[in-house]
Amino acid sequence: MPEGHTIHRLAARHRELFAGHVVTVDSPQGRFAAGAALITGRRLADTEAYGKHLFHHFDGERSLHVHLGLYGKFADGVPPVPEPVGQLRMRMVGGGHWLELRGPTACEVLDPGQVAVLRARLGQDPLRDDADPLVAYARVRASTKPVFALLLDQTVVAGCGLIYANEVLFRAGLAPTTEGSRISAACWQEIWDDLRALMKEGVARGRIDTVHTAHTPEAMQRAPRVDRHGGEVYVYRRPGQPCLVCGTAVQRGPMAGRNLYWCPACQP
Repeated sequence: MPEGHTIHRLAARHRELFAGHVVTVDSPQGRFAAGAALITGRRLADTEAYGKHLFHHFDGERSLHVHLGLYGKFADGVPPVPEPVGQLRMRMVGGGHWLELRGPTACEVLDPGQVAVLRARLGQDPLRDDADPLVAYARVRASTKPVFALLLDQTVVAGCGLIYANEVLFRAGLAPTTEGSRISAACWQEIWDDLRALMKEGVARGRIDTVHTAHTPEAMQRAPRVDRHGGEVYVYRRPGQPCLVCGTAVQRGPMAGRNLYWCPACQP
């Protein structure tokens, strides 16, 4: 599932292509036909990302809400608009560009009240300037759940996914099993600031890199990581391999229904 930095990149991309233009919207697949009819012919005023949720805000107080889930993906280009192929949920055309959406978990049109309700269910997004880490910390310190699970809880930290959760805890030298109630405000602020910086870099680069300069392939004279997710990381999907810092074998185990990776020496 795309992490929050990907959704923020999509929001910026769609704003660049379509904001300020009247667009036509349809649903070749038919599953979004009713929703498309509500926004086609309207001007796209702005786009917005909140955690893993993408919003297209149209004139007339209509907003397109998209959650890509595990299988959703966008494609865009310039005319001529290609003929629909396969299960094409939504197609948008305007401003000299086209946009296609396939396989999302959610693709729906909401009014302002419904958007507000959805946002109220989400936690704080580190990539948003209006985020308040103390609001997230209030939920963390009130919980006995492991901090790894809390980072993945979208009602606590919106947009943080599996890679960032594993990596930011390694960089903090914190055991993923540490209960939220045992984390100090200062420790949480350090985690938050590091997570925000890493995710901002992800927005800029379009991939997740979490290693410090001293641990890059060039600095360590090692082969670059080969993985479909790309990027250089410390523990994510490196079970059994030596920790880049201490050489201890990276461990893997289940937690919160996801794969947890950690170094038992660096994260005691």
